[in-house]
Amino acid sequence: RSTWTDFERAAGAVLDALQPGDLVTYGEVAAEAGYPGAARAVGSLLRRAPSGTFAWWRVIAASGRLLASHEAEQTSRLRREGVEVRDGRIVP
Repeated sequence: RSTWTDFERAAGAVLDALQPGDLVTYGEVAAEAGYPGAARAVGSLLRRAPSGTFAWWRVIAASGRLLASHEAEQTSRLRREGVEVRDGRIVP
């Protein structure tokens, strides 16, 4: 992580603080990191980071939708953490 940008370090710190059962949107990560409006950059960071770097499954779209490309895996991980998921969405 020593070669990461300021944004990547700040967003990484927000992601590292997430606990089992926590949910956050891409935009919330960006805002909490001090970069409001950088939601897409959070998604890019999660895609580029080596596997196991972050608990990517705890990050969802603002609409509550899960990642279409990893919906089954994300659903399974979230359910193990006590989060209710139905039809590819978080149940409030």
